[in-house]
Parts: sequence; structure tokens; C-alpha cells
Amino acid sequence: MKVFLKTLQARLRDPRQFSVKSPDRICPICGYEGRFLSLGTPPRWDGRCPNCSSRERHRLLHICLEREGIDLTDGRSILHFAPEGYFRKMMGDSPAYHTADLVPGKARHAMDMADMTFDDNSVDVVIANHVLEHVPDDKKAMRESLRVLKPGGLAIFTVPQNWARAETYENPDVTSAADKYAHYDDASHVRYYGRDFADRVTEAGFEVTEWRLPPEEEPKYGLFKQDIIYLCRKPA
Repeated sequence: MKVFLKTLQARLRDPRQFSVKSPDRICPICGYEGRFLSLGTPPRWDGRCPNCSSRERHRLLHICLEREGIDLTDGRSILHFAPEGYFRKMMGDSPAYHTADLVPGKARHAMDMADMTFDDNSVDVVIANHVLEHVPDDKKAMRESLRVLKPGGLAIFTVPQNWARAETYENPDVTSAADKYAHYDDASHVRYYGRDFADRVTEAGFEVTEWRLPPEEEPKYGLFKQDIIYLCRKPA
């Protein structure tokens, strides 16, 4: 019934997505198999699972953690910025799972990623899934992530990237929502990352591994092409 209702709502919101036949997708989070739905503006067809509402980046992160054998439910301390609903559900009420958001009331801690209130060497994992593109001083946020991590700790970063750009694009004159949308493809973003993202994280002091699903598997799960998860280790 849930899938039926979400599909009906999607048909009313964006009927064009049903004008062409879409191949069935698989959601690695909830196990749903079938047609995915559109989301976003402009609509991204096949972006949302109609059963659990996961987006592309949620499914990619789930696959990455599973295939890399990273079990975040094993009691290690986690600091998660702008946490996704499915992740909250997975972690439950674990006292070691700390959520954070700039907006008070949206998470356990009201905190700026570029000005963390956690002690040095105090957490095992930092997660920021499509967050850094919203942070005015992203380099400081990366350094703060390094600071609060324990030696050998892991930061998991994902960002939207423009693979046609060698370097990240930032323009201080772009301030209005309309201009941000025109320049960065989103009214809430403050930059558009290029192929140099790993270099920026490395400059902050991390040891960076780029993780990508084999390209032939991306369509099966309704993922973006060339989407990368950055597994960033603090040197031991």
C-alpha cells in the first residue's frame, strides 16, 4: 500500500516520468525491486525508492559500507552531520551515535561543521553525506573533522561533483538563490566541486581512498554515474 500511494503521488506531481518505460531497480537498503520514482527540481527520474524513500547517495553509501565490511553498529562513536532518516533508524538510540545539524532541534547537537564542540581525538567516525557543499568554509570543516577523530579514525565524505571541472568553482559574488542555482545547480550550495576534491581533503591531513561502484552496476541501483565516496583516514 505504501508503494502504491507514493507512486500515485509521484504520478500527480511529475506525470512525465511515466511516459517512458523504466527498467526495474533494486534498493539495497530495503530490498524493494521495481520502478523507482523521480525527485528533485528539475526531476531526477529513478532517483527515489518508493518503499523506503532512499535517494541515490543513501543507496551508494549503504553498498559501500556493506562491501567494505564497515559495521557502524558495532559500538564505535559516530558524529553524523545532517543525518538521513534511514541511517537514524539503523543506529537506533545508540548512545555512541551523535547526530549534528546547524539548525537547532533537527539533531542531537546543534553544531557548525566548521566549528565543532567535540574534544580532540574523541570520535571514531565522522559522516558528512552531501554536506560540505553547503558549508562556507569547507576546508576548516575538513580540518575540524580531522581534529575530533581519533588516530586511525574514518571520515566518510560525499559531495556533488562536476567532472568537467579540474578545480572546484567558487565565486564570492554569487549570493542570491537564483544565482547559486545558476552557478552551482542548487540554491543552497556555495560551491561546485571539481575533480580536485580528493586533493582538498588530502591537504587537510587525511589519507584518502576513492570508492566507486563498478559502472555497470550503477543503473541497477538507480545511482548517479561516477558518484564517489571518499573514505578518509586520520593517520594513526
